Amino acid sequence: MNHIADTPIDQDMPAPAAARPDAARVPARLASKPRPPAGPTDGDRSGSGTGTAVLTRTRTRKPNLYRVLILNDDYTPMEFVVHVLERFFNKDRAEATRIMMHVHQNGVGECGVFTYEVAETKVTLVMDLARKHMHPLQCVMEKK
Repeated sequence: MNHIADTPIDQDMPAPAAARPDAARVPARLASKPRPPAGPTDGDRSGSGTGTAVLTRTRTRKPNLYRVLILNDDYTPMEFVVHVLERFFNKDRAEATRIMMHVHQNGVGECGVFTYEVAETKVTLVMDLARKHMHPLQCVMEKK
């Protein structure tokens, strides 16, 4: 006696995947996954479930530039001014002499253009060296 053949098929059990008519359209592994809720949730009126992303772009500005100027006086030796231009502004002898003559003839001459901190440091170094050697040389900076 065969018990399996005599046992009626339970009507509550689902049919195997191959026996279902929709088995060809839906893969078995996807059919068993739970689906997310279809409608809007928690006051979301758009129904899309997405928010607005805000991108912040940081814009950098070029730093302000400052001109470093040497002012003429009647007491500071020309050779000292040339030395200052060579030492603190990396000018060669010919360029330093040309700037020094411009200062002597026009009352003011540009040593270079720098950011604020660099210009301030160079002015301080020039003024300190001039005071150390007891020269009244003036060095200033102005916004370009």
